[in-house]
Amino acid sequence: MEPVLFDYLPSLLSMAGLVMISLISPGPDFAIVVKNSLVYSRKTALLTAFGIALGILVHVAYILLGLGFVIAQTPWLLFSIKCLGAGYLLYIGFKGLRAKKVTQTMGSIHHKHDISPLSAIRAGFLTNALNPKCMLFFVSLFSVVIDPNTPFAIMLIYGAVIFLETLFWFGFVAFCLSGKSTREKFNAVGHWVERVTGGLLMALGVRLFCMV
Repeated sequence: MEPVLFDYLPSLLSMAGLVMISLISPGPDFAIVVKNSLVYSRKTALLTAFGIALGILVHVAYILLGLGFVIAQTPWLLFSIKCLGAGYLLYIGFKGLRAKKVTQTMGSIHHKHDISPLSAIRAGFLTNALNPKCMLFFVSLFSVVIDPNTPFAIMLIYGAVIFLETLFWFGFVAFCLSGKSTREKFNAVGHWVERVTGGLLMALGVRLFCMV
């Protein structure tokens, strides 16, 4: 197993680098993490990051099973996924645009105006899992790094690396932006943070609809 893993190390490193570049690039995932980090608690922000990483696993799973290539080559199925993804972005973006100012005291900032753990995970998961651009990115990426002779164990390692990269990056963003001092500074303008990120998410949704 060790010699085989060593043989695939260059492609693994190349894949990891490309994935990290894509993660750093601003998009729906980044927007939802920033929003939940500044508006809600650190726990909610980290759970949102975890939800995004779970969403990545969905893309990895169906691509490893061969379904990703089928989806990419099936116009009506890809169209449906794009519509679902765009609709979800418009939905959460619209909710953000309607955000109202909430008065919070310094001592209650970590406890008031928060969402449930399940809602936080669901927000991150759906934002990523319903993103067709993410799906197409991984279809393209895996078509380059995976061939018919690639051992299934190596493909699982690829998937694990992508999951950990995603969790690390968005967990890092969530941790940095969800600190008490940072959120206290944004407390007075929290509703504007929600509105701005909501507008960004709606813009991304509209752009996605235009690509349908």
